[in-house]
Amino acid sequence: MATLPTDIENLLSDLIKRYAARVDYLMIRLEEAEGTDILLRGDKVETLSEGISLGGQIRACYKGGWGLSSFNRLQTITERIEEAIAAARMVGDEETILAPVQPVQAICELPLTGTDPRKISIIEKKALCDRYTDLLKTVDHRITTTSVRYADTSQRVILATSEGTLIEQSWVDMEMRFAATARSGETVQTGRETTGSRKAFEDLTYLDTQVKNAAERAVSALSLPPVKGNTYTVVIDPILTGLFVHEAFGHLSEADMAYENPDLLEVMTLGRQFGHEDLQIFDGAAPPGHRGSYFYDDEGTPASTTQLIKDGVLVGRLHSRETAGKLDETPTGNARCLNYHYAPIVRMTNTWIERGKTPVADLFSGIKEGVYAKNWLGGMTNGEMFTFSAGEAWMIRNGQIAEPVKDVTLSGNVFQTLADIEAVGNDFYWDESGGCGKGGQNGLPVGCGGPSLRIRDVVVGGEAD
Repeated sequence: MATLPTDIENLLSDLIKRYAARVDYLMIRLEEAEGTDILLRGDKVETLSEGISLGGQIRACYKGGWGLSSFNRLQTITERIEEAIAAARMVGDEETILAPVQPVQAICELPLTGTDPRKISIIEKKALCDRYTDLLKTVDHRITTTSVRYADTSQRVILATSEGTLIEQSWVDMEMRFAATARSGETVQTGRETTGSRKAFEDLTYLDTQVKNAAERAVSALSLPPVKGNTYTVVIDPILTGLFVHEAFGHLSEADMAYENPDLLEVMTLGRQFGHEDLQIFDGAAPPGHRGSYFYDDEGTPASTTQLIKDGVLVGRLHSRETAGKLDETPTGNARCLNYHYAPIVRMTNTWIERGKTPVADLFSGIKEGVYAKNWLGGMTNGEMFTFSAGEAWMIRNGQIAEPVKDVTLSGNVFQTLADIEAVGNDFYWDESGGCGKGGQNGLPVGCGGPSLRIRDVVVGGEAD
């Protein structure tokens, strides 16, 4: 693996001292990383690679203007600092406002609980992908297309700032994705599963049931009737709850979204009632063991847990130091970047709806005709509007789960949907499959979770009467 010099911290301290007086704020971020990427489509190997990288970025701020310069040759670091400072001084014409944080000197590593994937050969990782491919293909002769993807990455980051922060932080992240497509005549159906871990390679080696379920759902959906398009009371499982809270609500809680959009900032007014009094929503990197967990964000702000909705009322949002400063709020440790090529922006970490009080069986009570939706197949959001496709679904009739249906999409306005949550289940599940995209930085590891929810008046797409 490419490695940084042993005296790198002294070098960064010297560079900060030399250049800090020319700007209001200066940050140097160095990163060394290595990873594996494998993609199998059927029997064809599309990707089989191991890579290493060594690089860094300079961020400078002067009179509110930012300069960014990234590099992968450490020998050019002084030139890159000069570039970032020149850019910041060129565009800065207002005031630098950064919410204060306590300077930190720390070395921290997210602990693994099992085998480090760097100790596993690419041959063994490829064999694991082959085994899962065989599982997908052998479920049924109607499986026509399969894909299996494995990826791992380890990163070590050193962060130094002109305020006295010097942090070294390292972690390992792993992810697998599975898909199977079944065909019968002109009918085509797909099942998907995704999982990830920051704990152990073993977390990816015992997924046979989950993998087979993806193929079995695709096959069974071939013969299912499509749901009748209508407005229903819907019960969703914890996986769909996690997807909803992340995609539909979480992005609107990122303060750069609100700060740059006055209309959204007005809608997202702290103290506004958004939902049922049992509704509690959080985001935070402080809870250990999840894919969005860390000790410090990419500005050196300590990880925290931020309550976004309390008893149905909006009470918080997610911040970088700049958005917190401009909105006169407290930084939350949510400034993240995918790697040294990108500047940190406000991103979610682990986002969840807290467990409620209603027994899951009671969520179905009194529903004359509704829909029970589980897992996810895909989805999209556009501002306040969302559309999600369920991985599997059943009709609810007279309070009981009835016949399975397919082609279930759930659509709505996030704020109205929050208000329409009738009950929050007493179950809970953490989904570690998330890879979030924003601002061109796609695949940033996140966690999401929640309980089952009962929601009234959900628009369910399908075959219309």
